[in-house]
Amino acid sequence: MRIVIVGGGKVGYYLAKTLIEHHHEPTIVEIDKALCAFLADDLDAPIVCGDGTAIEMLVSAGIEQADALIAVTGQDENNLITCQLARMMFHTKRTIAKVNNPKNAEVMKKLGIDITVSSTDNITRLIEREVDFSRIRQLVSLNQGESSLNEVLLPEDFKYDGKKLTDIKMPDQSIIVSIDREGEIIIPRGNTCVYSGDKLLIMAKNSVLHKIKDKLRLDD
Repeated sequence: MRIVIVGGGKVGYYLAKTLIEHHHEPTIVEIDKALCAFLADDLDAPIVCGDGTAIEMLVSAGIEQADALIAVTGQDENNLITCQLARMMFHTKRTIAKVNNPKNAEVMKKLGIDITVSSTDNITRLIEREVDFSRIRQLVSLNQGESSLNEVLLPEDFKYDGKKLTDIKMPDQSIIVSIDREGEIIIPRGNTCVYSGDKLLIMAKNSVLHKIKDKLRLDD
């Protein structure tokens, strides 16, 4: 997924590294020239040197093709402006802002920012959930965000249509709690078969959601 990160400080830097490791395509916009040089040398990602609150800089970073914008500068007002530009001018699907002063979080939400967060880990987790796992819908967050109860609608061309659960072998740290099939709730066992159109309720550690997505071939 294509993601524009505005702010190349510690948060933006480590966020970009994490996203690259998870096969996303981040582009960083940073105003400090020396920091841009460091980022360009250290990261395998495009770096745009300029003001992230300027429309032309966002265009240069590829905002028109981006799936999400994350503003993580040290100034809440800049993060707000950047997210508003992305939303109103370019109709970016998701805008996420780091809040340096917690008192500003509620105001920023009222002004149209989709998500406000205060830590790098939270931002990374949200990107994973909102962008990469569009077919996995989180219903309930558990254990302080380490695990979750998720809903998965199996696509019409489901790879394992008609297969038993024992043949699919779900990843460790995940379990299918129930299957909703045309309104009928099924409590699954190993010999239960799954079909295209089934709605699965899955409890899992968030760290294995990638494996679930890959196992169920949700991108195919």
